[in-house]
Amino acid sequence: MTTITWVFETEAFAKGDCLLKAAKEAGQRVINWQDDWWSTQAWPTISGTCIFHGSLGNADRIHRELPWQPGAFCKTQNFYCSSWYSASTRLLLHERWLVLPAAQAVEQAEELFDRIGDGESLFVRPDSPLKPFSGRVVKSGEFTLRKLDHGFYYDDENISVIVAPVQDVKREWRFVVVDRAVITGSAYQADGRTALVDSLSEPAWEFASQVAMEIPSPESVYVLDVCETSQGLRLLELNPFSGADLYHCDGAKIVQAISAMYAS
Repeated sequence: MTTITWVFETEAFAKGDCLLKAAKEAGQRVINWQDDWWSTQAWPTISGTCIFHGSLGNADRIHRELPWQPGAFCKTQNFYCSSWYSASTRLLLHERWLVLPAAQAVEQAEELFDRIGDGESLFVRPDSPLKPFSGRVVKSGEFTLRKLDHGFYYDDENISVIVAPVQDVKREWRFVVVDRAVITGSAYQADGRTALVDSLSEPAWEFASQVAMEIPSPESVYVLDVCETSQGLRLLELNPFSGADLYHCDGAKIVQAISAMYAS
């Protein structure tokens, strides 16, 4: 197995990181991330393959600023909804959607509720995978920038947002994709983003594998979320691997698959 240096931000995930134990058991080198490295610039010099796993903000910055290779699987621009929605329309949860600046969406709210929503409600989420606010249902007459947490977590009123019809989403699963192949997955509860100890749905796995083969890969390693609706299984979203909670995914399979990718 190819030796990889794993850099873990251990406090990033409340229930722990399944990769940490797996990397140690595989004999990989493990380093604990230190946030003060940003101010001291005293991050370690790491030769060979190095992969970070932790908070999304740090994953994004490590990919852009540190000399580690690859450093983090977090090609953020590739994960903007506006970068991949069009190529995934047939598989996507949203059959109709628009992307526009938040301030413009608020200004055109009445039109959007009739054009995209059901006249009474809309689903709104950030275009950015860094998620300056969480996706939410907005009711008619309540669509304001403050309702989208403007002034709390971000100040730019022109951040891009996605508006789409409200959907009834049932079960959800997260899958890890390595070199276009689904390696492992886990059910999770959307409310609170907690893992579910649940038998992994074979149809969901098969659908995720279909998605991974059909859509352009945003990165060689990433995660994709699948959801169950009254119309069947749908692609919910794509996220950068290095900043994603992996819930009850099999860490050993991930470490093995990524090591094999770098060995080839």
